[in-house]
Amino acid sequence: MQPTVPRHKPRAAVTQRIRLEPAVPRIAQRTTISPRVMPPRPGSRRPAAAPARKKRRGFNKWLVITPLLTLAFLVMSTCAALTLGAGVIYSSGILPGVRVAGISLGGLSQEEAAEQLRTTWKSLLLRDGERTWTINPAVLGIRLDAEATARAAHRQGRDEGSPLQAIFGSVDVPPVVSIDMVQAAVALNELTGRIDLPAVNAGVRLVNGRVEATPPQEGRRLDVVQLLSRLDNGGVAAEVADGVIDLPMRRVQPAITDSTPMLALARDLLANPLRIEAFDPIDNERYNWSLPPEQWSRWLTARPDTNSPMGLSLALDEAALRNYLTSQEKTLRSPQYLKLDDAISAVQDALAKRTTQAFVRLYHRDRQHVVQPGETLISIAWDYGVPYPWIQQANPGLGDTLSVGQSITIPSADNFFDFPVVPNKRIVVSISQQRTRVYENGQLKWDWPASTGINSSPTWPGVYQIISHVPNAYAANWNLWMPNFLGVYRPVPGQEFTNGFHGFPTRGGSQLLWTNNLGTRVTYGCILLSSDNARLLYDWAEDGVIVEILP
Repeated sequence: MQPTVPRHKPRAAVTQRIRLEPAVPRIAQRTTISPRVMPPRPGSRRPAAAPARKKRRGFNKWLVITPLLTLAFLVMSTCAALTLGAGVIYSSGILPGVRVAGISLGGLSQEEAAEQLRTTWKSLLLRDGERTWTINPAVLGIRLDAEATARAAHRQGRDEGSPLQAIFGSVDVPPVVSIDMVQAAVALNELTGRIDLPAVNAGVRLVNGRVEATPPQEGRRLDVVQLLSRLDNGGVAAEVADGVIDLPMRRVQPAITDSTPMLALARDLLANPLRIEAFDPIDNERYNWSLPPEQWSRWLTARPDTNSPMGLSLALDEAALRNYLTSQEKTLRSPQYLKLDDAISAVQDALAKRTTQAFVRLYHRDRQHVVQPGETLISIAWDYGVPYPWIQQANPGLGDTLSVGQSITIPSADNFFDFPVVPNKRIVVSISQQRTRVYENGQLKWDWPASTGINSSPTWPGVYQIISHVPNAYAANWNLWMPNFLGVYRPVPGQEFTNGFHGFPTRGGSQLLWTNNLGTRVTYGCILLSSDNARLLYDWAEDGVIVEILP
């Protein structure tokens, strides 16, 4: 038997007929197959090869996150270390960034901080925009509790607020204060004179010889009521926490916004200098101050005037005029001075009357006298020309006996002026010569014999004024009737008894006295003239005429 032949050939025989090649994964075959490249045809150009693409790498986020985390850790570690260090350094003291009203208290103990506040917290800044004023809080009635404020500063960054802010930044701790609202109201009302900016009316000025209208300017006024409301009800601590109070201000509109109707009048006035005559009635001295038009024209403004047909009148800027008069006052000799408000009114009234000639009065301040050996109250009063009861009134408790070296006040002769001064008339009485001389406009008008008081009741030297006119005055002490009586001075302050000029007196209504004694001391303090001369003087000398009595 022949062996059975299998249906299929053995696998080894089959593989002998197959051409073996390296095995390639199926996926790799798909990704590496590229299009067939044909050889270029003759005469054709081979296209340029496309640039090879760079293989893109994946983004590693940890390369960024890791440094940031490291930096944050270092910052937090540093802050923690600094905080811990600062906490150790300032463990018992106030943290470094803590302030009270602008005063740094960092590093101080509570006791040191309280003392620092007591010695340093003496000024507040009042502010209106760029304008500032410094004031002691006590003037406004604000009182600081230094110990309570120091305790509050010590709690900052510990029991209250942010520790980091108190260590690395700055923290303003409100002071513990109280306020006297009545005192604050009084003080703020007094401060308005320094703080308020008055509105400026439209005015006129001289520019290169030409009169032009000037524009108005808005003013500013401190709102005292609003500020007091802010300070009240516990608000004062917040207001002064940083050492500054911002002032509430109200706008003030000028009354005159158009001064063109005044240009013609201004041209007439500015053709002349402004002349101010300052008169000292006590020493009979005169000062003449003159301002050229180029200077005083810069101060011209307009103001409402119901007496003017135009409803306006020209005036001078009050601040500029005040500054000028203040500078002129400094040229005066002691004890002369100006009452500035009165002087300003006198100049303004002159302009309102359309004249550039103004008259102002000078005054005398009280003086101090140091008692010298041999002096008495009577002798001092006689030398200064002041009745001695007036010196006693100016020095309460002053007795008749004085001590050498004692300083006493000599009251000014202005105390005897009850009326406005009449500048062009003056009466001069000489006790030593027993004469009365009358001057008008600087010229001698009359020169008469006169009689003054006896030694026991003298006529007192000094500078006085005509203060009364009585056709026939009665002196009850001596039962005398005095015709054409002109009152001159009261020897005792507060009393109605008056010494003055009069004609020959009568006693009992019929007995005429002293007709043959004219020129000798016979009166009880008055100045005796003949009846005819007394009548002339009575009619000529109005109240306010100066009477100078010389020893």
